[in-house]
Amino acid sequence: MTRDPRYDILFEPVRIGPVVARNRFYQVPHCNGMGYRDASALAAMRGMKAEGGWAVVCTEMVEIHHTADVSPYVELRLWSDHDIPMLARIAEKVHEHGSLAGIELCHSGYTANNLWTREVPMAASPMPTASYFNDPIQARGMDKEDIRNLRRAHRKAALRSKQAGFDLVYVYAGHGLGIFQHFLSRATNFRTDEYGGSLENRARLLREVIEDTKDAVGDTCAVPVRIAMSEFIGSAGLEPAEVEDAIAMMAELPDLWDLSLSDWSKDSQTSRFSEEGFQEPYIKGVKKLTTKPVVGVGRYTSPDTMVRVIKQGIMDMIGAARPSIADPYLPNKIRDGRLEDIRECIGCNVCVTHDYTMTPLRCTQNPSMGEEWRRGWHPELIRPKEEDRHILVVGAGPSGLEAARALGQRGYQVTLADKASQPGGRVTRESRLPGLAAWARVRDWRLLQLDKLPNVSLYLESEMTPETVAELGADQVLVTTGAKWLRDLTGRHVVVPFHHPEACDVLTPDDLMAGRRPKAKDVVLFDDDHYYMGGVCAELLAKDGHQVTLVTPAAVASSFTKASLEQKAIQARLLKAGVKILANHAVVAIAEGHVTLECAYTGEASPLAAGSVVLVTARRPVDGLWQALAAAGLPATRAGDCLAPGTIAAAVHAGRRFAEEFGRPALDFLEIPFKREVTALS
Repeated sequence: MTRDPRYDILFEPVRIGPVVARNRFYQVPHCNGMGYRDASALAAMRGMKAEGGWAVVCTEMVEIHHTADVSPYVELRLWSDHDIPMLARIAEKVHEHGSLAGIELCHSGYTANNLWTREVPMAASPMPTASYFNDPIQARGMDKEDIRNLRRAHRKAALRSKQAGFDLVYVYAGHGLGIFQHFLSRATNFRTDEYGGSLENRARLLREVIEDTKDAVGDTCAVPVRIAMSEFIGSAGLEPAEVEDAIAMMAELPDLWDLSLSDWSKDSQTSRFSEEGFQEPYIKGVKKLTTKPVVGVGRYTSPDTMVRVIKQGIMDMIGAARPSIADPYLPNKIRDGRLEDIRECIGCNVCVTHDYTMTPLRCTQNPSMGEEWRRGWHPELIRPKEEDRHILVVGAGPSGLEAARALGQRGYQVTLADKASQPGGRVTRESRLPGLAAWARVRDWRLLQLDKLPNVSLYLESEMTPETVAELGADQVLVTTGAKWLRDLTGRHVVVPFHHPEACDVLTPDDLMAGRRPKAKDVVLFDDDHYYMGGVCAELLAKDGHQVTLVTPAAVASSFTKASLEQKAIQARLLKAGVKILANHAVVAIAEGHVTLECAYTGEASPLAAGSVVLVTARRPVDGLWQALAAAGLPATRAGDCLAPGTIAAAVHAGRRFAEEFGRPALDFLEIPFKREVTALS
């Protein structure tokens, strides 16, 4: 295949100060839950982006000093020369494929609680620190000596970055996480000296540090500035017009402007709340202020949209974090004319949840993400089969589709069967719910890939039994028949099944996704799952005209979505839709016309009127076929939700894992199935 000439503009080189990017694809800094703990895994992940064609590949935020400790989060550190070798490995992996390596130096100011170092946090002005856990810590306001020391620390970190081999050395003033943004914003800078008050004064430290960094490393390293265009708090903080004024003051000083929004939840909005290119209204005015390259993000996956924003002068390079995670090979696929093979980001933010949980990065679309080094997985390649085998996969949901695709890529004969009339399993059902349409990409990409594999056959409306499985005579059977939502109240809060009277109208998400609706207008929805499903179902019912009360033992609706940066947006949308949220309570019994609530703290019981009830509590594997096959002595295993219900990302990973490990000797339970690095004792 050859590239469509329409996309030639995306492959033009771009000069960034003293260095040149080979194309316009720019992997902006993004966190990944690996940081200083997982050196080789992190380096391999960044190297894979370069291999896939991203001309610039950046690190995540890198702490420049021990007063910038963001524990418990696992980011990178450049506190001393001891940190240089690890960072050098990242730069080396990026350079192996001809890409430029960028490092995002960061002091997090009042958002660094210094829980590990026990240093007193520093800030532009004295104020309580900002943290996920509302730690009882306050930052001290910086004096002039502190400012001089901060400049010294940043300069030293820049020199260490150059020594480590990086080509771009960032000055970071974005996402509400960088201290230079804290100085720039009147929301966090209450100073009355030359570093406070007017915009010129509030921008003084940012200007000084850009000049320091250029002086230290600008002969061979580009110096980008990452800046937040809006803090979304009106005139109390940064707004686009004022940020544009600040950029105009320093227009030609850095070598590139990297534009973001603040905070992170605004910058990395999910597809449930935003479309591709959602940041354009905030960044489109910057190009007219500077001759230097401008980078922006917006979850871009369409090459036509990418061309448009370049030609319209909105940006010079296509910035991406999440699309580069979903498909590290996105640039090469556009280059090679393989647009249909692009594994498009679905905007679910599963990647973000693993930074929040301090665990290695993963992706719903790309199960190899985070596994490049520790399991040796590649997003495009997989080892060929060792011998001819026929594998039957029962269940064409996310696990089954991915297993069949990867097994087929290895060269095995694969039969994929599903009793449904449509493939996709839970992905197909859930993508019809409000805001989740983009999730269908998980199904669609895999179906397209399966269609290219003559050794894989898909049969729908084909319910399998032990007899039909035996008749087919496959060498191995993989059962991926999913899971069903429970209607007996059991979940996290209620552990003993409760069997409600038959006259009660009790539904589950499976019922709603199948088109059934509550009989009554007033509905109590009990969410003991705490991820997206409860909130989505409440939104669906409210749109259908029901009066919904969402009951949850947590303090907020959809509490886990704090980690996917959606919780506030979800709760706001529910409240605007008229959904009443009753937090810190659980439904413990169901009767005609009402439910019994229990306070999550006191255990006190109280009634609540309910014409109908929707339970979003827990799921149970649909594993009857697997049990029957095992009892019949047939060679069968199970994966995904059929083994243990989890996220769609976990289901896709399970399918890939089966395909990767098939044909290898089974490991003993005591053996570790992946590589890890162990800290050497000093």
